[in-house]
Amino acid sequence: MSRYTRNKWRLKLQKIIYEADTPAGKLFDVVLLITILASVILVMLESVHSIDRKFHSFLNISEWVITILFSIEYILRIVTVKKPLKYVLSFYGIIDLLSTIPKYISLIVGGVHALAALRALRLLRVFRILKLARYLGASNNLMSAIKASRAKISVFLFAVIIISIILGTIMYLVEGEEHGFTDIPRSVYWCIVTLTTVGFGDIAPQTPLGQLIASLVMILGYGIIAVPTGIVSAEYTAQAKKEKPLSNPQICSKCLAENHNNKAQYCYNCGERIHS
Repeated sequence: MSRYTRNKWRLKLQKIIYEADTPAGKLFDVVLLITILASVILVMLESVHSIDRKFHSFLNISEWVITILFSIEYILRIVTVKKPLKYVLSFYGIIDLLSTIPKYISLIVGGVHALAALRALRLLRVFRILKLARYLGASNNLMSAIKASRAKISVFLFAVIIISIILGTIMYLVEGEEHGFTDIPRSVYWCIVTLTTVGFGDIAPQTPLGQLIASLVMILGYGIIAVPTGIVSAEYTAQAKKEKPLSNPQICSKCLAENHNNKAQYCYNCGERIHS
């Protein structure tokens, strides 16, 4: 096979695997999404002992089929880029590797259930599909809103921590050890659980004053929950007003840079020509 033919096939595979603006690329993303979801469902079913005992062979064979498919995809992603190490060391490259190797490790170290957690990492690969598809603009706006809000949210969380420590200390003094508030950290834990309206119920105030404070904490919790939502929503609205045109879904084959302008012919990061 000539070098021209190899480059042609590599470019064709790259467009299918890394891009979503072609029918083949969209089909690849849909198949990948279905495979990822099926894999995660298998991981969940294997954790149910009654199901695993009954369908162990089927689940094991299905997992091997999916693992082989992911292995082929991982290899193709490496060979279709000009700098394979760039992909291997990237965030998605590491996720792809960690979500593929557990089944192979199980051949050497059998019965390691902790590997199921690594296989569940495959679900993170859905973000790659969403990032390349029509949800790109919305996801970028959300990320920008969260980044723009991080200072305000940090101040808010710091204030919540201070309130929790103060109220937890007060409850420790009011209720005492005989009612389950054995120390200040445990009382602060109760305050956080109550403030966030979770309410496990493992600790509960018994005195009238403690119940009054608990009622105030519960009411305060409803107001606190709305604050970060409002902060991010305001920033998201601001980002939406200055939303940029949809980015080109193509990825640079050399440096794997994304989010190029629609009319861009060359990569903004390395200058490589972007094939249309």
